[in-house]
Amino acid sequence: MSQPNRLQPVIGYCTNVHAGVNLSEVQENLNRYSLEVKKNVRPNTPMGIGLWLSHTASRDLLDQNSLHRFADWLDQHSLVPFTFNGFPYSNFHQPVVKHKVYEPDWSQPERFQYTLNLAKIQLQLLLSQTKPVHFATLSTLPLGWPSKEGVTTDYMDQCGRQLIQLCEELAKIREQSDIRIMVCLEPEPGCVLDTAKDVCQFFEEQLLTGDADQSERIRNHIGVCHDVCHSSVMFEGQDDALSQYRQHNIDIGKFQISSAIEADFERCKDATQRKALLSQLNTFQEPRYLHQTSVKNLDGSVTFHQDLSLAIKDAGSCPTGIWRVHFHVPLFASSLDLVGTTQKDIQSCLNSIERPADRPLHFELETYAWTVLPEPLRVPLAEGISQEMTWFDKQLEN
Repeated sequence: MSQPNRLQPVIGYCTNVHAGVNLSEVQENLNRYSLEVKKNVRPNTPMGIGLWLSHTASRDLLDQNSLHRFADWLDQHSLVPFTFNGFPYSNFHQPVVKHKVYEPDWSQPERFQYTLNLAKIQLQLLLSQTKPVHFATLSTLPLGWPSKEGVTTDYMDQCGRQLIQLCEELAKIREQSDIRIMVCLEPEPGCVLDTAKDVCQFFEEQLLTGDADQSERIRNHIGVCHDVCHSSVMFEGQDDALSQYRQHNIDIGKFQISSAIEADFERCKDATQRKALLSQLNTFQEPRYLHQTSVKNLDGSVTFHQDLSLAIKDAGSCPTGIWRVHFHVPLFASSLDLVGTTQKDIQSCLNSIERPADRPLHFELETYAWTVLPEPLRVPLAEGISQEMTWFDKQLEN
């Protein structure tokens, strides 16, 4: 990442870490946490934020007076909403989220309307910024979670139609404002699209099936959000995943910088160490979020479990292999006592990026699980986010 680039990367943290459903709660959290983070790491320059707005908060902002006041407040405090997280639709901090985070999915009109509303809000917020912004990103779920009946061709086609319809709306926004908003599909373990291979196939079979003009609009306005943690959990090599997107001419609109849990039971010297590692891994079980777990077995095959609890139950008292768990842990932690992390994959990802010449790179730090970490690992929220921002700044210098 040390090679020269005409445009500096834009870095921010994702505000889905804050528990706020309506607009007043969103602004209260920004005032309480984001301004403290800015004071700590960007005291004299604008700071990017990855803004998360629930469906409720987005409806609040569709009122023009509210939107203008909010836009002015962000600009006054030099907070730049360069990217939106449009993945969670409703309360992301309710007691149990699990599979609810994938509802509504991309076959449903509510997902289309919510995402279009976010794009319209983002446009107005960026138009109010003192410094012009010409490229913005908005991440979204990778279609949905497979139903019990499986994923049908009709389902995939309906998702494709809605994304193409959204692309046409984004193209109109660009014509009217000169701001290009790219909606970025975010592959996640267990979802309909959970690897780079899945995404590339979806582009080929459902999105890029029209004429050349439509395909160009799609490539301009639909891309990928590459989440490092998600890719690690699926045991994708970072360079391999990014290479597949390049080969298919699919733009990675933004990178979500995140780290997963890694538990290597093969490094345990004896049954006592294995038991201790399993015991600590057990402390990461919690009821709110889904913690998909992939186990690389001794023969190289990978077994997928929908949740950490299911993986632990399946393993019994004799776990084997290398476990990777979808649990976003602090970026600056290379290990958490006995439990390891996939932190090394962050630098591997950075080393594999080819910088675009016509727009800045978007980096969104997305450790949303601070409040559900085991108690000994928790720190004050603004302090932890500030530490992550500082750590990541140093990684970009390498």
